[in-house]
Amino acid sequence: MIPGNRKEFNQFWTDHRYQQFLHRLEVSLGLMPGFHICETPLFFPAGLTARLRQAGEELVSQALSQEVHSRTGRSVPENWRVPGDEGIPHFIQVDFALTGDPADPEPRLIELQGFPTVYAFQTELARQYRQFAGFPGLHYLPDPETDDQDYFALLRQVIVGKEDPAETILLEIDPLQQKTYIDFYLTQKHTGISIVNVRDLIRRGNKYFYRRDGRETGIKRIYNRLIFDEYERKQVISQADFRTMDSVDWVTHPNWYYRISKFILPFLNHPSVPGAWFLHEAPADLDYRNYVLKPLFSFAGTGVLVDVTRQDIDRIPPDLRQDFILQEKVTYAPVLQTPDEPARAEIRVMFLWDGTRHRCVNMLARISKGKMMGVDFNKNKTWVGSSAILFETGSH
Repeated sequence: MIPGNRKEFNQFWTDHRYQQFLHRLEVSLGLMPGFHICETPLFFPAGLTARLRQAGEELVSQALSQEVHSRTGRSVPENWRVPGDEGIPHFIQVDFALTGDPADPEPRLIELQGFPTVYAFQTELARQYRQFAGFPGLHYLPDPETDDQDYFALLRQVIVGKEDPAETILLEIDPLQQKTYIDFYLTQKHTGISIVNVRDLIRRGNKYFYRRDGRETGIKRIYNRLIFDEYERKQVISQADFRTMDSVDWVTHPNWYYRISKFILPFLNHPSVPGAWFLHEAPADLDYRNYVLKPLFSFAGTGVLVDVTRQDIDRIPPDLRQDFILQEKVTYAPVLQTPDEPARAEIRVMFLWDGTRHRCVNMLARISKGKMMGVDFNKNKTWVGSSAILFETGSH
């Protein structure tokens, strides 16, 4: 979207250079991600960055408003409602499709998440793109005044707080098998906390412990990367009892995963927000071909129907329709010129709570040539997958 940078990069980049880049990434980070890294970063002009930040900030403000919060109690399933003060969500992401004019696209909301994403890995990836491909006039974080040291100091402050890193853990299900393990590994590197499999938690009364260097160590703070949908689907056996787990500080409290999610889309009012209804409240005369059907309680795109028919709706029992939303389809613009066909982009605007406000600290990009953003829709395609953004530092 900065035409000169795009032209220069496309002329410079080859399959051989891409393999060199991946090798350098692996050597620098210590291991490779479990997902495909796109062959290119995106190049954002200052105006587009500003629009994304502003829309993200306005939607975060709405999502945390008392009006919206008071309507999201039903979003938290009773069997997964965690006690204790929910506080402020430390991590919020806002996902936008880039739509409209490919040369000057507009953000259109896809969804929000009150749950962490790859905060440690994403900054490392953006820096590697910049170092390998050049472009000294562009920055790899949206705030040109922020560097690696500032960024990771804030991330450590958010995750560890005032606790001892030895008493703070990153909690996940079978972390070594997760595609995002690279982010866990880098988070551990930058914060000093331990990565703990929920299956290995030790419970003594209402206190929790884990083994660190062979010794049983108390847990005071949990950086939560565990998703209860997956926990239930895998039928995980653990000593954890989340419904009584109020002896730890959560980063972020698990209830926010549900409160800030697809569930709040019908409550938002913003120019970037497409029309959305709970299925049981949707107008009877909707043309379903113009909508996407999404189950509220799923993750990673599971269960999403892009081509909705009346038969799909009829198959859902009336008493379950409150657990689905219909969201107006969003047309992604072909913003990225690649060696074969144009690609589309979804941008995740990443916020961290710095103690006074939710600060936009980074953005990540997902590139697709298929019907959806997931790997299954981009098989046998190149110049797709996880990417980063290099930002113009001027103001337009």
